[in-house]
Amino acid sequence: MTAWNRGFAQAGRTNRLLLLIPVALIVLITIADIVAPSDIVLGPLLVIAPAITAWGAGPLVTGGVGAAAMAAQAFIGWRSGLLLSRNVLVQLFALAVLSALIVILSVIRDRHSRELARVRSVAEAAQRVLLWPLPSRLGTLRLASVYLAAEEDAEIGGDLYAAARSAQGTRVVIGDVRGKGLPAIGEAAFLLGAFREAVHQNAGLPALAGSLERSLTRYLDDFEPTDEAGERFVTALLLEIPDDDPVVRLVSCGHLAPLLLRPGRVVSAPDLAPAPPLGVGLTDPVEVTVAVLPFAVDDTLLLFTDGVVEARDRDGVFYPLTERVAQWVGRPPESLLRHVQRDLLAHAGGRFGDDAALIAIRRTGDLAPPARTRYGSPPGRERREPPHRGRIRPGRDGAE
Repeated sequence: MTAWNRGFAQAGRTNRLLLLIPVALIVLITIADIVAPSDIVLGPLLVIAPAITAWGAGPLVTGGVGAAAMAAQAFIGWRSGLLLSRNVLVQLFALAVLSALIVILSVIRDRHSRELARVRSVAEAAQRVLLWPLPSRLGTLRLASVYLAAEEDAEIGGDLYAAARSAQGTRVVIGDVRGKGLPAIGEAAFLLGAFREAVHQNAGLPALAGSLERSLTRYLDDFEPTDEAGERFVTALLLEIPDDDPVVRLVSCGHLAPLLLRPGRVVSAPDLAPAPPLGVGLTDPVEVTVAVLPFAVDDTLLLFTDGVVEARDRDGVFYPLTERVAQWVGRPPESLLRHVQRDLLAHAGGRFGDDAALIAIRRTGDLAPPARTRYGSPPGRERREPPHRGRIRPGRDGAE
């Protein structure tokens, strides 16, 4: 039996167990009314049974339980010899009306649930297209990522990341669109598409930053709202990691510097000279400063957006990422992000004021095998698993 079928079987068993509760209530209320003194009337409590059923069952089952409750009410009246009395008839009529209202509400709820499921399926499909999972191996690197969206029921928002192979090695981008949640998705989607195209057409990071600046500026000229002219931009961090040179080159366009984790619980933040954010029209490749840092085997880079370090606890204290991450320095990327995610969620109480994204990159020294393809599709077009909210995504072997 597949996991999917096991899930349905388990859900069916759960629903049957829940159905026993209203049936048991009907029996208990009926017996209690019969044995109670004549001045105590418990029959009206039978309406509780269809009301409880509507929480976990559909309209047909709810209507069936309502009919059973009416039958129990009629039995109580017959048992007492008052079935045709005005009091019992009024109770039966009231129970029928209330049961019918509960069934109608159940129908409306089910209709809204189906509509919400369709909307979510469309949103999830769009999210999968926008934010591809990072592969677990690229060149000599192991990667993992996690995304925590601020918007309720969303898997992505205004933060973005991507990685790709180029002639220079592996290139990675992580960025943060001004704003959060769904309104920022348009800019994030466009910048990811521009990166995936420009990463193969520019020899150096300054040229790549300039290309992204020009592309984003054209996009904002066409789609930026008039009342927000000049206020939309994207902070981004660009990385280039050669396969045969133990260094990492970085360009910051207004983005936070990553943390460099070395064996022995050594955590440091490089001092970068950031260029202006993308989209403000000031990123000239000549003025972009490239930082070069040692990045040896077993070193790990932790990239993050400001939603991580700006997450607050109940007392308004920001999340101390540098201090907390020191205890997990030696762990693989997936394990590292799993610990950071749990600690971050505990610190923020499960709620974020801004989208938060993290990427962990470790140099292994072993070159990853070429991407596996399916049905003759080119590398980077192989089937990938859909992203999930807040799940550590090690990705799949292969390259974009």
